[in-house]
Amino acid sequence: MEIKQYIQENEKRFLDELFSLIRIPSISALPEHKKDMLACAERWRQLLLEAGADKAMIMPSEGNPLVYAEKCIDPQAPTVLVYAHYDVMPAEPLELWQSQPFEPEIREGRIWARGADDDKGQAMIQVKAFEYLVREGLLRHNVKFIFEGEEEIGSPSLNAFLNEHRELLRADVILVSDTSMLGADTPSLTTGLRGLAYWEIEVTGPNRDLHSGHFGGAVANPINVLCNLLSQITDDDGHIAIPHFYDDVEPVPEAERQMIASIPFDEEAYKAAIGVRALKGEKGYSTLERNSCRPSFDICGIWGGYTGEGSKTVLPSKAYAKVSCRLVPHQNHETISRLFTDYIHAIAPDYVQVKVTPMHGGEGYVCPISHPAYQAAEKGFTQAFGKKPLAVRRGGSIPIISDFERILGIKTILMGFGLESDAIHSPNENFRLDIFRRGIEAVVGFHLELHLQNI
Repeated sequence: MEIKQYIQENEKRFLDELFSLIRIPSISALPEHKKDMLACAERWRQLLLEAGADKAMIMPSEGNPLVYAEKCIDPQAPTVLVYAHYDVMPAEPLELWQSQPFEPEIREGRIWARGADDDKGQAMIQVKAFEYLVREGLLRHNVKFIFEGEEEIGSPSLNAFLNEHRELLRADVILVSDTSMLGADTPSLTTGLRGLAYWEIEVTGPNRDLHSGHFGGAVANPINVLCNLLSQITDDDGHIAIPHFYDDVEPVPEAERQMIASIPFDEEAYKAAIGVRALKGEKGYSTLERNSCRPSFDICGIWGGYTGEGSKTVLPSKAYAKVSCRLVPHQNHETISRLFTDYIHAIAPDYVQVKVTPMHGGEGYVCPISHPAYQAAEKGFTQAFGKKPLAVRRGGSIPIISDFERILGIKTILMGFGLESDAIHSPNENFRLDIFRRGIEAVVGFHLELHLQNI
């Protein structure tokens, strides 16, 4: 049976199964949903067995449990490891939802619910493609699944799990559907992600808040000092001034710059959508290069002194900021964190005390488009969407992808099907049914093509 016919005949069941997962509020950020995490893991275990896995089990971790499943066709054949996550973001603010977040509805050709896209809907694409291949006798390689329940809180237990179960998770390539495309009519494959480094800065001046009339002009104001420090991190050309920051940054290859330039992008519409009159970034690079394959620095929050209603003439004792850098592949976040800390201390004046606290970080990732599994994914997309997908780097960070490569030594193919309009992490999350169907077709195409590739 052809895949299109299989999807048509089984779509109601596919959606019923997906809805059974969505109805479980598996919110990893809220401890009161601990039982829901286990319930969702158990439901995935059942569905993986029904889809054709030889075995499926719930495995403990330092936090929420993981679901592991496998199908062995031939011990000598290549193995694909499919990663997904079953936890979701909190649904608040509830009043902005047009329907109940954990009671899925189909309207306007879309599934509306928390987790419809991120990541239950996209994970179901993987499982239903696998089901079709098994039932039609078309699977030619081994498939393993690992679904975790802490991705939305930074996967704090995953690294320990990967280190403990390296042999169990041994594979030739990892396949992930947890990213997005440029558009429904502009399919794309994510080839790179930026890394992240994040800090909190605390500047302390006097030992207590002071009267700004009595002390202003004679005692340094920590907020003024903090603003001055932050202004010295980037120059007028958008270049980050930290010594040795760019040591491991590889220039964007000209071929890739040409590929990025070919991506459909309306800069005027981009500005209008976010309500700005002009764009600002590193000199010498386009907007799409700046937000995907170049490092960046941002002040994420800043506070101190009096911010209540009315006025209070205070010279504050302390000022704070949370800041971050997006990093590119080959920049080590621990090295960057140390360079940043050293730089801030070096430029800090002696009339204040400065404390820099690293918060968290992760590495960037890049997958060459010459990788055989990437080429299989490219052909799967082409068959399902009728056009070759563009290779794009994304500006966001998924630290677990670099962890997979570092711990398991495996490249990851980011074969995601989300759209900007899916509103993941926001009220009214949704997933287009036509993309759901074509996603299954594309993943089937990936597997069928993969056995022809030498991985």
